[in-house]
Amino acid sequence: ATILSSTSLIEQYLFRHDFSIESIREKSDKQLGRIKVSVGNLISILNDFLSLDKLEQAEVVIKPILVGIVKFSKELIEEMKPLLKKAQVIEYSYKGDEKDEVFIDKQMFRNVIFNLLSNASKYSAEGSSIEFHTVTAPGGIEVSITDHGIGIPENEKKHLFERFFRAKNALDVPGTGLGLNNIKRSLSLMGGGITFETKEGEG
Repeated sequence: ATILSSTSLIEQYLFRHDFSIESIREKSDKQLGRIKVSVGNLISILNDFLSLDKLEQAEVVIKPILVGIVKFSKELIEEMKPLLKKAQVIEYSYKGDEKDEVFIDKQMFRNVIFNLLSNASKYSAEGSSIEFHTVTAPGGIEVSITDHGIGIPENEKKHLFERFFRAKNALDVPGTGLGLNNIKRSLSLMGGGITFETKEGEG
């Protein structure tokens, strides 16, 4: 509905003779921003259900390859930029050598990190920063992602990785409640795990 209404408005702006070029550009940019956000939400929902289906059908086969983590991370951030809220930034840092490689399923690992960064953006305000840090070591990698968003209520933490669970303070934000459940299962398949620290209202 958002995409359709925004495209209709852009069409109307283009044929308005009482608007200046600057006004048309400004109004169109706003609607294009709404379209980008909506497309990002749709991608997230589709990925969640496709991942769930594959995991349920036991169709996931781990295909590890050597991945250069710093290069991988920087490419993923570039991919994320159009989906971030206004003036949000992802601040990337790493510990180890810039050329460090990890033997991992690249596509599955990409989906995990993409989903976590998407959540960090989705549940944080415009203009906020998201910290993305990687540490490589022999035999593995540790990733930490920090946001300064709405956080998770204390009494709901125990449900965070349950399928379809959504915290009470997140119900106004589009989502399926499948992402973190899929992430935990994907990491388990790769021999990894996930933990979190949170405080409501702080991220």
